[in-house]
Amino acid sequence: MYEQQSHALLNSILNQIEPEFIKQDLRYFYTRLGANFYAIHSLFERLYGQRDDFAEQAQRLVETMARQYIRRGPELRARDIEREQDFNWFLSQKWVGMALYSNGFAEDLQGVRQHLHYLQELGVNLVHIMPIMQCPEGRSDGGYAVSDFREVDPRVGTLEDLNQLADEMRQRDMLLVLDVVLNHTSDEHEWAQKARAGYPPYQSYYYTFENRHVPDMFEQSMPEVFPETAPGNFTWDEHMQRWVMTVFNEYQWDLNYSNPAIFIEMLDVILFWANQGADILRLDAVAFLWKKIGSTCQNEREAHLILQLFKDCCQVTAPGVLFIAEAIVAPVEVIKYFGEDAVIAKECEIAYNATFMALMWDAVATKNTRLLEQGLKSLPGKLDRATWLNYIRCHDDIGLGFDDRDIALAGYQPQEHRRFLIDYFLGRFDASHARGLPFGQNERTGDTRISGSLASLIGLQYAIESGDLAAEDAAVRLVLLLHSLVLSFGGLPLLYYGDELGTLNDDSYREDPSKMNDSRWVHRPKIDWQRAERRNTPGTVEFRIFTALKNMIAVRKENSVFADLNNRQLLDTSNPHLFVFERYQLTQGSEPVLVVSNFADRPQQLELAEIPAGLSIIRDDWWI
Repeated sequence: MYEQQSHALLNSILNQIEPEFIKQDLRYFYTRLGANFYAIHSLFERLYGQRDDFAEQAQRLVETMARQYIRRGPELRARDIEREQDFNWFLSQKWVGMALYSNGFAEDLQGVRQHLHYLQELGVNLVHIMPIMQCPEGRSDGGYAVSDFREVDPRVGTLEDLNQLADEMRQRDMLLVLDVVLNHTSDEHEWAQKARAGYPPYQSYYYTFENRHVPDMFEQSMPEVFPETAPGNFTWDEHMQRWVMTVFNEYQWDLNYSNPAIFIEMLDVILFWANQGADILRLDAVAFLWKKIGSTCQNEREAHLILQLFKDCCQVTAPGVLFIAEAIVAPVEVIKYFGEDAVIAKECEIAYNATFMALMWDAVATKNTRLLEQGLKSLPGKLDRATWLNYIRCHDDIGLGFDDRDIALAGYQPQEHRRFLIDYFLGRFDASHARGLPFGQNERTGDTRISGSLASLIGLQYAIESGDLAAEDAAVRLVLLLHSLVLSFGGLPLLYYGDELGTLNDDSYREDPSKMNDSRWVHRPKIDWQRAERRNTPGTVEFRIFTALKNMIAVRKENSVFADLNNRQLLDTSNPHLFVFERYQLTQGSEPVLVVSNFADRPQQLELAEIPAGLSIIRDDWWI
């Protein structure tokens, strides 16, 4: 009966559809809409069915999907059909990614286009360009405080530049990843400005309150994201004379998804960027989408329903586009952002494997793999048709979000162990060559996160500055060891720009008043292209790292065993310094591979009796 109700509503919507749609070829749109509308209606009704304007909002929802389908170019529509037929295309071992700021990598979008050959030389064919939407000067949070969702920031280019880049990447068989900031806008966004001017419809786009009564109830259970630079979760707006929820920064106003108008607006934004040629959309801060008094306002059930609804609607208009969930939360929570189906990702096909990232950094500091192995054993299994994004560094800080139980099972005291790791990466021990910086210090809880480039955190900066050639060799090997893991572990490997050249911390951010209080800018470099040429000069650090990475990427692409088909098994060994796992054969023609990683600072022994029979061991200087 419920399905009949949804079909009745769909028929009513189609009978009222605008004349502009009638003249279009909507064959595939109608087919997909019919297949997905029961799920769409169910989710939309669950979130907003109590509203008097539910039918009107449902009409707007369908018209938004139809309008963006009409605007979708023929090449993109053809790619949708191709990917519908090969629905596991993104699990292939052929994809290797890199995240970069366009203005840090190559000045602007045109510069990125001019340097695509450099990425292909390395073997990168999936490029995540960090946020490019228009944002205010100075109060941008690295591009995540958006003032216009449909304009490229003029400091990095134009929409035409982006379209040209997307077209050339498509010709080169490269994937384009773009950010969509779902949780908040800049306070300079048109919606925020209209809210400030007193328009009630736009004030309902955000969480705004006349007094502190409701904000104080929220604050009782909400943690602080940036306690050092942005304490609390609400900001008084003098012009509007209201309190505004600002979870991240005072200039980032949280969107109110209990209002269906916001959902439809943001769906339109998602489909807009899909139509600019994005293959994958990184959905920012998805854990924060639903706010509820008495909760942490993270990982709420409704946030998952919103993501499911976004995915179902995108399946109608742009089914070839994937979602990345940017949810840096506990392992038991992050797994939910794939969705709760037994096989198919109902929310996001890709999620950041922040647990693996943090556990690798623990192994770097301790030089043993006890917590790495324990933490991975506790990580819930993912869906068959979903994949992890594996990375060592990114634009953000490193959080030590291990589970206390895993730390204890690894033989450590949780609080003391976290303090050790913080001190290690901040270089507070004589035995530590790390050159990290603190970020997000919370004096009340003692929590601190870590900023710094990969090369500086593993000791390369120390080695170069001190002229210690042995330390330099050890640091280069560690850079390659970590990359070998993200390339072989299972999932999409995501390199971070500059790491392929051993780029050090960039302290110039201290001279910019808009950046000087945010240590994360120390690892958001500008690429020195003259220095990058040294990748062609044997004996240089740049040559050693770039060439070895290039070779490892080629090995990955040539071996189908590295496709992410849930074909990995951790192997226990008697040596606590070694991290060992098997990638076993699921497809005809691929051989199983044993990956052995040594986190100690000297050679280690692996007993042959501990290795399953019939495995190939990849033996290269950078793998063992």
